[in-house]
Amino acid sequence: MGNSKLHPSVEKFKAFVKTHPKIIQDVRNGNHTLQELYEEWYLLGEEDPYWEKFQSEGNETSESTANKKETKSGGWMNQIGNIIQRVDANQMQNHLNNLSQVIASVQGVLSQFQGQNSSVNTTQNTTQNPFSFRKD
Repeated sequence: MGNSKLHPSVEKFKAFVKTHPKIIQDVRNGNHTLQELYEEWYLLGEEDPYWEKFQSEGNETSESTANKKETKSGGWMNQIGNIIQRVDANQMQNHLNNLSQVIASVQGVLSQFQGQNSSVNTTQNTTQNPFSFRKD
């Protein structure tokens, strides 16, 4: 197995794993498989912030620790900002239009039932007393 040549991207991933020793710990703990992490590495690249958590403590620079503190303090704000950036304005407009059409339909149905109830009540009042008796 050691004699066979690996694909160049696999060789690069092996070198990447050597610079990020917590990847092996994560795999041994059963949190991820090497296949999953390889696919993430292949899609995200080596420079993605996702990999910072896999670096050893000695490899972190003061800049990356400052960035981590910043993301922890404003983490939820960053998440909201990311969500807002991913929202497509056209899709949101379509959803709002659909919602307004549904509300208008429900209002129309309710108004029809209210109109029927008021006409039913007036006819019931007139039919309850077919003969009008008056006291003298």
